[in-house]
Amino acid sequence: MSRMHRGPLLSAGVMLGVGLGGFVDGILLHQLLQWHNMLSSHLPPDTLVNAKVNMFWDGLFHAFTWLMTFSGLVLLWRAGLRSDVPWSTRTFAGCLLGGWGLFNVVEGLIDHQLLGVHHVRTGPSQTAWDVGFLFFGLALLLAGGALIRAGREDVIPRGGVIAP
Repeated sequence: MSRMHRGPLLSAGVMLGVGLGGFVDGILLHQLLQWHNMLSSHLPPDTLVNAKVNMFWDGLFHAFTWLMTFSGLVLLWRAGLRSDVPWSTRTFAGCLLGGWGLFNVVEGLIDHQLLGVHHVRTGPSQTAWDVGFLFFGLALLLAGGALIRAGREDVIPRGGVIAP
């Protein structure tokens, strides 16, 4: 049996997880719940000008998440063309969760803590919301890592045929 390469599936899954996790954040927290915008701690969207500036930066954020998702799809397509890549649901699902967790941790540390450009939900409990966001990201990373480790046993390549 030739050597299996998990890297292409890992890369695709993490990239897709980052992009899709960003979309969950942007669609749910920015648009549907309207808890924050990208710059809402510095420019509260309480005037038309501030709302427009926030909308522009939210658009850049969504463009980033779209590019991450598109890149993940390209990587997944390429991985699917390779016969030496084990097609593992556990590995892929773990990477999706891990990518989403990575997004939450990086975004939470940089935007919420370091730069303070916005918080998950502004108000008297904003620190609790920010910490909860980080812990949710860590839980996603841990769950994703567990699935990726479990997927190490999956060695059947795409199509279910073991290469000679």
